[in-house]
Amino acid sequence: MTKISDGSSRSRRSEIGGVPTRYIGIGVIVILAVWFLFANLDNVKIQFWVFAVTAPLWITLLATLIVGAVLGWLLKGRRGR
Repeated sequence: MTKISDGSSRSRRSEIGGVPTRYIGIGVIVILAVWFLFANLDNVKIQFWVFAVTAPLWITLLATLIVGAVLGWLLKGRRGR
């Protein structure tokens, strides 16, 4: 808790019902991503340079989401440099 000059105390991070808003935001994004994945269950043809594969669209989207999350996690440490 941080003391404010008017005598009131306020937490450093904003919270809703004792849960940090960061976790609420992450939860909302995860729920929307899962909903989007299950709304796209059709099979798609994915063309690479030399070959093509057919896979469910949700697997393709999930793989893209995971690759993006890993790249974001790896690159966030470079921001401060």
